[in-house]
Formats: sequence, C-alpha cells, structure tokens
Amino acid sequence: MATSNKNLSVYDKTTIPNANQFRFGIVVSEWNVEITESLAKAAHDTLIDCGALPESIIRWDVPGSFELTFGCKKMIVQEEVDAVIAVGSVIRGETSHFDFVCSASAQGIKDLNVQMDTPVIFCVLTDDTLEQARARSGGKHGNKGTEAAIAAIKMASLGKE
Repeated sequence: MATSNKNLSVYDKTTIPNANQFRFGIVVSEWNVEITESLAKAAHDTLIDCGALPESIIRWDVPGSFELTFGCKKMIVQEEVDAVIAVGSVIRGETSHFDFVCSASAQGIKDLNVQMDTPVIFCVLTDDTLEQARARSGGKHGNKGTEAAIAAIKMASLGKE
C-alpha cells in the first residue's frame, strides 16, 4: 500500500519522448465508470499534452476489468497501435470476486506483454474503497491515468528503438 501523500502524476515533458510519431490505444472498463472515465481522460489529455495527435488515439470500451485483456489484444491486432493503456477499477466487495478479477486482469495484461510486441500498460486500480480509488484517479495521489500515459509513451519509444 502506498504510504506517501505525494502526487505522483507530475511529469517533466523534457524527459519524455515526443508522442507525435506514435499511435495509442486506450481500452476502458465500463465498470466503476466514475473512476475509469477519470483515468481515461487523464491518459488521453496527457498523451495530447506530450505531442500525440488526437487522431492517433483510439479508445475502445469493454464491460469490465476482466475483459481488458481481450480488448487490448484485439486492439493491438486490429489497430496497429504502438502501445495500449488498459484502464480499469476493481473495488473490494464482500466476496472473493475482487481477488479473482484483480489477479486475472494483472495476469492477462502481463501475458500480453510477454506474448506480443506491443506494450500494454496496466492502469487498473485495485482499491479497498471508493475513497481510495478517487484519491488515485484525480485526488490527493494524482491520477494513475497520467502515469500510465507517460509509461505508454516511454514504452512506445522503446519499442521503436
């Protein structure tokens, strides 16, 4: 668990490759839409801020975080993107469903990174409470969508080297 109250979403554009030469995909879970929309918007806005062209950012929606792996895989194949950001939010409930969805989502995204040549960035919040998710999607801890976009730019650049 993060113990810092620092906003981790601050970045220095001079240290990040210009994103204007890359195509990005953002695959967004429709579950916990308040959180995922905030993450997706921050990712999109950060990509634009770092030089990505609006027409070079493709967004697809999937029902939930469990479906992110399939959505990301199809996007890589169909859209020929340089990096994909998988956006989701899983909030702990009263059953073990949380553990299964979190594990499957993380493993699925990891598997795509091992099996395919296009990086997939894990932007899935796995929080105990809605308050924690809000703090990481535009609250006191910044916005993990911003951090995912920076990672996507750096990984897209690495993939072109």
